[in-house]
Amino acid sequence: MKPIRAILAAAAIVAALPGAALAQRGPDSLGADWRARQDQARGGVQSGRLVPLSAVIDNIARRTPGRLLDAGLEGRNYRIRWATTDGRRIDFIVDAESGRILSGG
Repeated sequence: MKPIRAILAAAAIVAALPGAALAQRGPDSLGADWRARQDQARGGVQSGRLVPLSAVIDNIARRTPGRLLDAGLEGRNYRIRWATTDGRRIDFIVDAESGRILSGG
């Protein structure tokens, strides 16, 4: 049950983000297959193959102060778009199986 809470917490974080940019996106702004990728991520976390996205976001927040802009599963990696406190945008690529940051920051 714990991985489900982690996914729900990550979804709540994204849903609660301020900013008109997220609100103005069209229904397909994440791509036509975004729902399938979300289901793939959820299944991977539930089976123990993938690190919960909330744990990845917590790790990034400890390393780089700022806030989440967007996050999702792309292939075997999570892509985390992050806004730093000094106004920079960083795209983190994180191995979804290990949680290791591959690039960004």
